[in-house]
Amino acid sequence: MDDLYNLIQQRNSRETLPFLSIHSSNAYLRNHVDSLQARYEWLERQYLEQQQIVAEQQQAIELSINGAPTKVEARLREQIAKLQGDLRERIQNEVKYTADAIEASNELSKSREENSAQDATISNLRTELARCNEIIVHLQSELENSKSLASLADKQIDGLKDAIRSLQEENEEVTKLNKRLVDETVSDKERMADQLNNMNTTIECQQKEVNMLRSYAKMGKGQIGGLFRGLLGDKNLSASNTDNSKDPGENPKRQWGETCAVLPSQPLYTIKAHRDDASCVRYDGANLNRVATASSDATVRVFDTSNGQLEATFSAGGRLPLIGVDIGGDIVCGCGADKTCRVWQQQTKRMIHQLAGHSQKITCVRLFPCHKYIITGSADRSMRVWDISRHIYTQTTTFRHSSTSNCIDVSSETNSAVSGHLDGGIRFWDARTGDRVLDIPSLHDGGVTSVHFKPGNNNEILTNGRDSTLKVVDARTSTVIKTFLDPGFRTLTNQASSSFSPDGAYAAAGSGDSGDIFVWNVSSGDLEKRLSSHQCGAVGLAWGKGGNNGQQVASIDKSGVLILWA
Repeated sequence: MDDLYNLIQQRNSRETLPFLSIHSSNAYLRNHVDSLQARYEWLERQYLEQQQIVAEQQQAIELSINGAPTKVEARLREQIAKLQGDLRERIQNEVKYTADAIEASNELSKSREENSAQDATISNLRTELARCNEIIVHLQSELENSKSLASLADKQIDGLKDAIRSLQEENEEVTKLNKRLVDETVSDKERMADQLNNMNTTIECQQKEVNMLRSYAKMGKGQIGGLFRGLLGDKNLSASNTDNSKDPGENPKRQWGETCAVLPSQPLYTIKAHRDDASCVRYDGANLNRVATASSDATVRVFDTSNGQLEATFSAGGRLPLIGVDIGGDIVCGCGADKTCRVWQQQTKRMIHQLAGHSQKITCVRLFPCHKYIITGSADRSMRVWDISRHIYTQTTTFRHSSTSNCIDVSSETNSAVSGHLDGGIRFWDARTGDRVLDIPSLHDGGVTSVHFKPGNNNEILTNGRDSTLKVVDARTSTVIKTFLDPGFRTLTNQASSSFSPDGAYAAAGSGDSGDIFVWNVSSGDLEKRLSSHQCGAVGLAWGKGGNNGQQVASIDKSGVLILWA
């Protein structure tokens, strides 16, 4: 009640105080008008009485004129003159007073009009005040609701904070448990993978031995004896087999496990490997009867060199071309323009890793001899080493340089790698630390397209350049030992490959315009052979150790035709 009474008083003060002066002036003017009206009536009566007196005096004067004037008449005349002067003065005063009253009346009428306007204004203000009071009441009710909602929200926030705190504690516990479980799972899978790899290695070795024994069992007793003599230390296995053959004039056949070089002479198999442009070819160093190819049709294909048959096809799952490929044992890897390198398992035909980390296309890839690590080179001017031995791959080392790497090769004897770059130089790296151990700049004009460690001597490297020359470089002295070139040989792509023979006695490469295969003698520098069988430019060449059929050289051209040379 006190609050309501205070509100009423505040409203009355707002509605009354601004108009007190107007009400007081209105009352004063009404009283003044009433007084003027009474005085007017009194003056009118006085005027009528004086007129009557004047008339009587006029009559008396007229009577006196007719008779002789007396003292009384003279006195009356004086009185009449005096009364007339007083009357005249009174009339003037009353006229003046009447004018003032009329002016006051006009002012009063104006004041009344202003008062009526002010009354209308007051009415409007009262209406506006009532509306404002309603708005104030509504806002007060909303304020109370907001206060109640804010109080409820504060309570809910406090509850949510407690819930979040408890969830965070539970999350930390779950994260710790998850990390422990992941570590245990990874360790278990690593142990199982190692066991599986050992079993696969054992199975492959035993299978090779079984195949070898079966093939030699068919060759006859004398040749089996030659095999045992070779196993006991005779290095010239081909000669022993030649002596035991039925036809001494027949050319000796290349045997399983042979590492000497046999110069290619004619196509053994001509295969349409890809429907689109091919990019490279690689031999499997572990299973000598396999060769892998990559193409711009985003596929990697593996062929059996003993019969030329397709063993497997691995798809990158897109339209971007594959640029590099490598194969070793049960692992096949391919890299390309989609900035990733995919790793497949030969036995299951499934992808086991997709190596992502480069910011631009991957231009080359190589497997380390242990087949547990992969090195990739990219147009983002970096090379990365990946550990693929576990279920989840990890990046171990990154090599930074100032030019795009077109090609990589890894040493089979030491943990070192060599890379050829777009600036024409080659760089040597320690694969364990990522340190650059040697830099040979400006070796070729226009970029290096291929690098290959010499078998049995990793101090010498064969390079191919966009200047259409092959060079043998000594890493110990950083000098060029041999340079191979020919007017018909041209290098036209950044991934054009060249290769040493398995014994390092020869160097071979394919020409990018004619498709001819050139074979040079490393010692003399002379061109040994020039083979013409491709219908367009060759883009890749590989020279392997040879399987049980002795096939060693493979080349592929831009149209996707693969030739296995005999």
